[in-house]
Amino acid sequence: MTDGEHARGMLLLGGSGSRLYPVTLAVNKHLLPVHDKPLAYYSLAVLMLAGVRRILLITRPQDRDAFQMLLGDGSHLGLQLEYAVQSQPRGIADAFRIGAEFIDRQPVALALGDNLFWGESLRSHLANAAARREGASVFGAKVVDAAGLGVVEIDADGRAVSIDEKPERPRSSIAVPGLYFYDSQVTEFAQQLQPSARGELEITDVNRMYLERDQLHVELLNDDVVWCDAGTPSTLQAAADLVRSIDERDGVKIGCVEEIAFRQEWITATQLDSLARRYENQYGEYLRAIAAA
Repeated sequence: MTDGEHARGMLLLGGSGSRLYPVTLAVNKHLLPVHDKPLAYYSLAVLMLAGVRRILLITRPQDRDAFQMLLGDGSHLGLQLEYAVQSQPRGIADAFRIGAEFIDRQPVALALGDNLFWGESLRSHLANAAARREGASVFGAKVVDAAGLGVVEIDADGRAVSIDEKPERPRSSIAVPGLYFYDSQVTEFAQQLQPSARGELEITDVNRMYLERDQLHVELLNDDVVWCDAGTPSTLQAAADLVRSIDERDGVKIGCVEEIAFRQEWITATQLDSLARRYENQYGEYLRAIAAA
């Protein structure tokens, strides 16, 4: 497997999941069901749609075995999956320290395991971000209330002007979802970080370093793209309702990693049919129909 521009990705599956207590006292939130799939599938699917095949999964020590049981080495999906642990929730940017050897001075994409994206134009946005050779690319999602979120401000030409983490008075209504694309500078920048007042290594501080160098690109999502941060009881339920409604209305399964692997031509119809036979349910029937088409 050869490396392309963003042929390496990281999927952050750690954290305490405190916003979902008491449910997540006993189970990692990324293993919770969102309709018919684990939450982690949806962010993995986005990396796959961006063409990323070599991925480092960062988990808590106590959850590593569960994710390995779920996804293995990824070869059944045409992927190369590796695993690392985050012993304490030290912030999103800690992923670049943990994964420095994996990144190996290559461009890398980072996805948070509790974010879900869906929309017709999503692929083109991902392609734009993955194609940039220099700097960082963040995504922008217009929201009604940006308080409590990462917020980016852009000028009339779409260039980033400021970026803030959970501001009390947001300068714009454009939130920054948990999906980021970086060039090889990111590990160096992460090493320079100091913990914030929250005691975390903030991803916004990494993005600000790129902004200061005029290297922060904002990929403003079209209105057809839906983004869910499924980290609270209400947003987790909203994500499940979205996935179920599209499944029932259109017969399309959001975040179906087996289907994406097949559509990307990383596995054959025979391999997809074999995967489908693992599931004696509607999910398996869906995959078998695709393999037979």
